[in-house]
Amino acid sequence: MPTVLALETSCDESAAAVVHGRTVLASAVASQVEEHARWGGVVPEIASRRHVEALPGLIEQVMRGSGLAMAELDGIAATVCPGLAGALLVASVTGRTLARLHRKPFLGIHHLEGHLCSAQLDSDPPQPPYLVLLVSGGHTELVRVDAPGQYRRLGRSHDDAAGEAFDKVARLLGLGYPGGPAIAAAAEGGDPHRFALPKGRVSRPEGGFYPHDFSFSGLKTAMLRQVRALEASGAMLPVADLAASFEQVVAEVLVERSCRCARDQGLGTLVLVGGVAANQRLRRLLEVQCRELGLRWRLAPLAYCTDNAAMIGVAACQWLSHGTDSSTALGIAARWPLEQAADLQVRPAPF
Repeated sequence: MPTVLALETSCDESAAAVVHGRTVLASAVASQVEEHARWGGVVPEIASRRHVEALPGLIEQVMRGSGLAMAELDGIAATVCPGLAGALLVASVTGRTLARLHRKPFLGIHHLEGHLCSAQLDSDPPQPPYLVLLVSGGHTELVRVDAPGQYRRLGRSHDDAAGEAFDKVARLLGLGYPGGPAIAAAAEGGDPHRFALPKGRVSRPEGGFYPHDFSFSGLKTAMLRQVRALEASGAMLPVADLAASFEQVVAEVLVERSCRCARDQGLGTLVLVGGVAANQRLRRLLEVQCRELGLRWRLAPLAYCTDNAAMIGVAACQWLSHGTDSSTALGIAARWPLEQAADLQVRPAPF
């Protein structure tokens, strides 16, 4: 199996890793959470500057930790889409420069493909075909994986991603940023069934509902109205119960529609990846539902749920092992369909 140096700077996490196949030889992440928390969300200009400052030291750290020299690598990879344009440029330019300098293949990787590959870092990785529930700050999608590089989106959120909904509701409840961990902490000891909240559905133009799609706008509005009604009554805000009720209904919606999609597709395995996949309530509910329905389930290791470079390295190793790499003329794209991830490994470069 090939060995690669992988870089990730698509949003607010600077990361580097050295990966051999599915084995992580060294991995390091520099988080910017505390700095962006002051603004209640990611500030793109600040994120880009911090990536420039952090990435050289992270590369040095993981190369030293792997015990390898650049000459011993088989390739260098970087996330090139999707994400914040200025942030993506940092890893992309760094990766392409190192690849040319050391005469190594360069691999431009789709960020969401990296998340899909994070499940391969488990001790018992899933075998295709299988369904992936990808839930993060910017994405909520159901993706069918038939083989490495062969992906088909079967469901998505039509408004906010689940992670965005967590952030906005956390702000409403006066909790911290990022919202996922803040709500999870506040929900401890809360009653998840105290408040009846809607499970948003997306209408079809021809009638009925999309069975595998998500919408969180109605849920956010219901939370706002509930909070305003409690405040108007003069009652003390039951933050723990509100947080637990919100967290519970999000987990139920994600799990119910994912399991339905897996069964409708005739797939026996459901995989959970992405930053929100670290949520313990969601992980427990997924296990319970899959067990009841006779589905196999796999969870991305907690260390690789949020943005990291190890998952980018696994994706790169898969492509490199099939004899493909990217043009060093490949740029970056703030948006790019996951279904076209394979186009990043062709010439001429698609962007």
